[in-house]
Amino acid sequence: MDTPKPVIAVLGAGSWGTALAILLSRNGAEVRLWGHLESEISALQRDGENRAYLPGAAFPQGLSCTTDLGAAIQDADEVLVVVPSHAFRQVLSNIAPLLGPDTSLSWATKGLEPKTGKLLHTMAREVLGDRPIAAISGPTFAKEVAQGLPTAITVASSSPAHAERLAGYLRSDCFRAYTSDDIIGLEIGGAAKNVMAIAAGIADGLGFGANTRAALITRGLAEIMRLGIHLGGNPETFMGLGGLGDLVLTCTDNQSRNRRMGLALARGLTIEQARQEIGQEVEGVMAAREIYLKALELDVAMPITEQTYLMLHKGLDPRQAVHNLLERRQKAETD
Repeated sequence: MDTPKPVIAVLGAGSWGTALAILLSRNGAEVRLWGHLESEISALQRDGENRAYLPGAAFPQGLSCTTDLGAAIQDADEVLVVVPSHAFRQVLSNIAPLLGPDTSLSWATKGLEPKTGKLLHTMAREVLGDRPIAAISGPTFAKEVAQGLPTAITVASSSPAHAERLAGYLRSDCFRAYTSDDIIGLEIGGAAKNVMAIAAGIADGLGFGANTRAALITRGLAEIMRLGIHLGGNPETFMGLGGLGDLVLTCTDNQSRNRRMGLALARGLTIEQARQEIGQEVEGVMAAREIYLKALELDVAMPITEQTYLMLHKGLDPRQAVHNLLERRQKAETD
């Protein structure tokens, strides 16, 4: 007897949600890609691809698109949320009454809740109660996943069975999915690296050079680890795909929206002008504020995050921010 195809609802039809929907469909799942804008979903249905974000990546036969949230979720084995962090709670609230008792939930969203600074798994528990949940993160650009280029990510869940099941849905000849039980570490790594990518973009845009970029990535990882470990993350997570891997990718390649935000700011654009130029959500702008405030609350030293927050939200001149970092007191590297 043939094994029935898994039914997966992917909520969020941006570049990353679309790329994951394509991957899952290529792997044999029945995939329902949901978006809330009728005009966007109509274009996807008409074109058979997401021409706005992933032109040329044709949808497999098993991928359908809809604006009907109930139809997307009905009888789904897995609901994968891929919306910006500021919309995460609202989407969970909307789907809560629609989920079946055995439906598991996962997300590829990266960030913290605006204003509260809560991690996404905390929000998920608050809204949905006790059900299997998992986070997906790692060094990924949507375009390369859609093109079938070799990629590796991490799936973290407190349920080993859920992590293995979800990794199995994602795994292919060109896509490797590792499992972990460290949701906290994976979420902190995914959110905080976006802040570092903005800082790296600003530094490169101002011509500070490769030495500066390497130092920023290395010291950025140190402060991400300080916060993540303080919150209960596993140190090994930050040396893995969802930590160092994602940090290096997003700080060094111009496919990164957050890096491009930094480059645009270095050219003199405002945050809003840069957003319009990039044309997609830039999670690091909000994350800088939430992570800075959380570090302040917990008395965790995050100097690069602090200076990036001051540049983004308080108008600090980038050259002064670099001066502030260099003028910090001398200390041992491992302090």
